[in-house]
Amino acid sequence: MSLIARVPALAPFQIRSFRFQWPSDLLASWAFEMESVILGWFVLVVTDSVLALAAFGSLQFLGTLISPLFGMAGDRIGNRAVLLLMRASYLVLASALMILFLADLAAPVPIFALAAVMGLIRPSDITLRNLIVGETMPSDYLMRAMGVSRTTADTARVVGALSGATLVAALGSGQAYIAVCSVYALCLALTFGVGIRRLRVLGEDQATQSPLGALREGFAYVWSTPVVRAVMLLAFLVNFAAYPLVGSLLAYVAKDIYGLDQTGLGWLIASFAAGALVGSIVLSMYGAYIRPARTMIVCGVLWLSLNLVFSWIKVPAIGEAVLFVVGFVQSFCMVPMAVILLRITNPALRGCVMGVRMLAVYGLPMGLLLSGPLVEQLGFEATGTLYSALGVVLMLAIAYRWRTELWDRTAPANQR
Repeated sequence: MSLIARVPALAPFQIRSFRFQWPSDLLASWAFEMESVILGWFVLVVTDSVLALAAFGSLQFLGTLISPLFGMAGDRIGNRAVLLLMRASYLVLASALMILFLADLAAPVPIFALAAVMGLIRPSDITLRNLIVGETMPSDYLMRAMGVSRTTADTARVVGALSGATLVAALGSGQAYIAVCSVYALCLALTFGVGIRRLRVLGEDQATQSPLGALREGFAYVWSTPVVRAVMLLAFLVNFAAYPLVGSLLAYVAKDIYGLDQTGLGWLIASFAAGALVGSIVLSMYGAYIRPARTMIVCGVLWLSLNLVFSWIKVPAIGEAVLFVVGFVQSFCMVPMAVILLRITNPALRGCVMGVRMLAVYGLPMGLLLSGPLVEQLGFEATGTLYSALGVVLMLAIAYRWRTELWDRTAPANQR
């Protein structure tokens, strides 16, 4: 504990709940990435279609449509209870996939069906993580805690992507899924140690409000609060225009542009994740000194610009180097975005608003579904250029429209 007290980046670990939450989140993210590599490569090899790959990737975010319901459920029955139920379901679904691969029954139809069920639940995991951090952390620890929390996904993308690719290449998908199930089981066990102190700020009349009424109130709050509305639009934009190029489409880049195998795909994913991990660590150390909204905008524009460069690269080693820088920059866009919402939002509506925030992730499957036919018709280079240029223009337009809330040094969203 003396080391934790001396190192500012480790300050969030003084909270007992966070000492359980961080490793459990890490293992969940690790298993997510292993599954994404195993299933994404399986779909691409079996179907030999970038359209099928894009459709599969979009299924993983199907649940963004119902994320506000998970946020409201956390407000009502406790975020810990909801997270436990979600992570138990991950283990059940992974076990079903393991059986399919071990029995040699794996085929696109059952894989897509199970991916759809998984996609209904998994997108809300990040919502619950952020809500738990927001409830358990003092305000002066919040930026550091969000930076440290973000390292779970970043670290997992490095380890999970490489281990998933290595295991499936060496042992086959069935044996690889035994490892995935083991990781989910340990994650679930650690989640039981996450102790949540629920935030009680609602009056009795509000507490008995119907789920539909609470959802309507959450949407109304988002729309009527300028800075929250602007952040939601920016979140949708980066999910639509930025993430598809460095997400599910990396399998296409690895196989059809760079001529790599599963291990090569793992290195591409790991390069992006390593940059994001370094960015998250830097934020956990120095995040208290930045102005969140300004940093979010500048790094968002830089992220999209780097995506444009990446879309024209033909050499794997150079592509990996650019992906590392892209990952670093996107951390300085996404972490301040989450911090702004947790700081600005009325605590009584925080669960619902963070659920609405997850609806912005639906921009990712929309971008993926559109990118599939565009890549086949125009090529990856032209598609990447179109997405990146459109993203930069729209991001600057949003920043200008809400410049008082997002760029003014004295705005609440820019308070250190």
